[in-house]
This record gives sequence, C-alpha cells and structure tokens, in this order.
Amino acid sequence: MTEKEYLTALSTFTMFGPARTKLLLKYFQSAKKIWNLSLSDLREIGIKQETGEKFIKHRDSFNIQDYLSRLERLSIKVVTIFDEDYPENLKDLSDAPHVLYILGKFKNTDTNAIAIVGSRMMTSYGREVAKKFAGELASFGVTIVSGLALGIDAEAQRAALSVGGRTIAVLASGLDIISPLTNKNLALEFIKNNGALISEQPLGHQPFPSDFAVRNRLISGLSKAVIVVEGRMKSGTFYTVNAAAEQGRTVFAVPGPITSPTSEAPNYLIQNGSKLVTSSKDILDELHLQFKVDKEAVKKVMPSDATEAKFLEILEREPIHLDELVRISGGKTSEVSARLTIMEMKGMVRNMGKGVYKKV
Repeated sequence: MTEKEYLTALSTFTMFGPARTKLLLKYFQSAKKIWNLSLSDLREIGIKQETGEKFIKHRDSFNIQDYLSRLERLSIKVVTIFDEDYPENLKDLSDAPHVLYILGKFKNTDTNAIAIVGSRMMTSYGREVAKKFAGELASFGVTIVSGLALGIDAEAQRAALSVGGRTIAVLASGLDIISPLTNKNLALEFIKNNGALISEQPLGHQPFPSDFAVRNRLISGLSKAVIVVEGRMKSGTFYTVNAAAEQGRTVFAVPGPITSPTSEAPNYLIQNGSKLVTSSKDILDELHLQFKVDKEAVKKVMPSDATEAKFLEILEREPIHLDELVRISGGKTSEVSARLTIMEMKGMVRNMGKGVYKKV
C-alpha cells in the first residue's frame, strides 16, 4: 500500500477527526505507522481504551483494495492534503480534512467561490433572492458553494446550473449516500453539468446531526465569502457564519422583512457588523474579484436572447430609467433589474446611477 492509500484507509475511521489525525501525523510522520499501531501504542499516546479497541476492530476488518475498487466504480476521486490538486482555499484551515472525496472535479477558477446559505423553510422572497444572486454570480464566473440542503441551498445551486455556471455541494454524508434523498436528481445534475460533490466522510457514512455543523466549515472554507439569505436565530446557518468568521471569510447578509422569522438571522448579522448586500456587483466590488472572461466565453454561459435584444434596442435610443424600461418591456421590476445587472457584467450596458441605464 502507498502512503496515500494508508491515509485513505485512516479516513474511514471517523473517530479520528482532522485534529487528531493532524497530531498523529505530526508525531509519527507516516499514515502507514498510524494504521499499524497496536492497542498498547494507542494507549501510550493518550487514545482512550474504547476508541483504540474500535480502531483495531475496524482496521482488522477493513479491506483497502475492495474500498478503492468501489471508489473507482463510483468514479469518486480521493485527494489528500499532500496532493497538488487539493482545493487551494482549504489549505490554510487549521482543521482542514486530510482526505477529501470528490465526484466531479475542481478547477483553478474555484478559488473564486462564494457560498450561499440559508433556511430550509425558505419564503418566496428568499427563493427569489437566492436565484438572483446565484444566477448573476455564476454567470460572471463565480463558483457557487452550498450544502445541497432543501431550501436556499438547493435553490441557489439550481440557479447556478441553469445559467451554465459552476457549483460545488459539500455533503455531510459519504458520496454514495445523498442526503436529503429528495435532492438526488439535483446531485446528478451537478455531475452532468459542470459541478462537483465533495465530502470528507467515507463511503457508507450516514450523517449524524453533528456532522452537518462540521460540514459547514468546509462550505465557508472553500469560499471567499458567505452570503446569508434567510435563517432563524436558532438555525444551522450560524455554524457556517461562525466558521467563516474564524477563517477570515467575509460574511454578507441580505436584509429581509422585520416581520419574517426567516429574516431574523440576516437582520441580526447586519446589526452586528456583517455587510449588507443588495446586488451582486456590491459583492464583487467588496471582494475585489475581477473576472476577465472573453466575450465568447460569456456568451456561452449566458446566451443572448430576445429579451436582451429588446433591451438593447430600447437603450439604443437614449439612456432610460429602470421604471420606464419595465413599463415598455412589460416585465417585472425584479426580473428586469436582474437582467440589467447581468448585461452590465457582460459589458453591454452601464448603470449611470439613480436607476438610469445606457447602452455601452
């Protein structure tokens, strides 16, 4: 067995988390040595008797070749923290997983990633906001990261896929167990359409409630920033927010109605120093993300259509206010505004301020 295979084998014993694995590797300098430790060796370095016994039992019954064959059949790639293709944004985390399981693949551009998170019980407002931000950011080359959970997570990732963008889902389960099952079809879309699924959990791992909080640190860790769309005060959203703060990631929050329970979290975050955000351009400017995408590539991501052509025809005559464009086009204000933002990102129009747009 290679050192990478021993490290992969170690990852299947989930009682050795990132922190303990890091200490063991620092002490023994070899995954092979750790894998072959006796119970007395484990006890000498402070491992509890029960944990040590469980490890020995797991090791003696584990067949690495069968496990590797199963990974290959499922097209799941193993990447260790010592590999060149380990995600760049995770390398600086103190609790970075030593082994990642990936279905799909990472790209160099995934360093420019933003997480969009929020309530599973989203409102129509939350759905609209998630679609707006995810669609616009993905159209401009940003990778959208989330957890494939019901609600805001899934809505954001569908929006990214719908415009041909990239999205990464971080699971709390093994990659052979899609949770929730209702999002299995969405997970399949990821693989077919330029996305990736990632987990630090081994095959066959059914998620415990605590695994979701642990998973959330990877959602923020993979990202330059986190956008909180909706969430109650007592929700898992704060696990992601707290992890982002510890990792030095920027936290954005979308303001919501003060009468809506699902806006409690973002409104609280804004009150306590998170950055209020109302447009994708605000996010890109704040993070100083500059994506130089050639025109052909942009057209491939966001094909020109009759709506864009109509807007350009109207703007050909003279600069025009958003409200007037809504009246002439017959569209909804939110939809027209979102389309203008995308067209601005593509260099077609320019926002001259106070809601007035002109053709470039």
